Amino acid sequence: MRTASVNRDTLETKIQVSLNLDGKGTGKFNTGVPFLEHMMDQIARHGMIDLDITCDGDVHIDDHHTVEDIGITIGKAINQAIGDKKGMTRYGHAYVPLDEALSRVVIDFSGRPGLTMNVPFTQKRIGNFDTELFYEFFQGFVNHALVTLHIDCIRGFNAHHQIETVFKAFGRALRMALTPDPRMEGAMPSTKGVL
Repeated sequence: MRTASVNRDTLETKIQVSLNLDGKGTGKFNTGVPFLEHMMDQIARHGMIDLDITCDGDVHIDDHHTVEDIGITIGKAINQAIGDKKGMTRYGHAYVPLDEALSRVVIDFSGRPGLTMNVPFTQKRIGNFDTELFYEFFQGFVNHALVTLHIDCIRGFNAHHQIETVFKAFGRALRMALTPDPRMEGAMPSTKGVL
């Protein structure tokens, strides 16, 4: 079983993340940030990852630390759960539409953190949620999952649709990359022999 449980305990947040990369897509969330929980549910459902997140963060200040630190902790948990990376597909990509919005996400479990994110949000806020915080989530994730991640919202005018297509595509790309490749069983998916 490719599972992990990671805790992050700082003066700003106390987070527990448990996940199963070979799950059924179930999510359980208690973060104090409802819109983020809606996006985490997209990762679980479309990534077929069982994902349990609890966070006690300083949301009385704002959502920044909670969102960023959840990205960090999920990244650490996925990196721990995949182990030595032998036999994994490594690369994943997905295009996902939602009404007028369309996003593309491409991921490489390269061992080299890098984020390129182009989402021209049409609004600064979705309800009470600051759209700038999505960049912080993904930056925290890539730094600790050790992945290269390209995110592009190709079109869309509804900000909720824009980011939901991103998270659905992210879940689908994760699922593809993390799926064991039977033809690569026991082999490292790199000509370097290491990731």
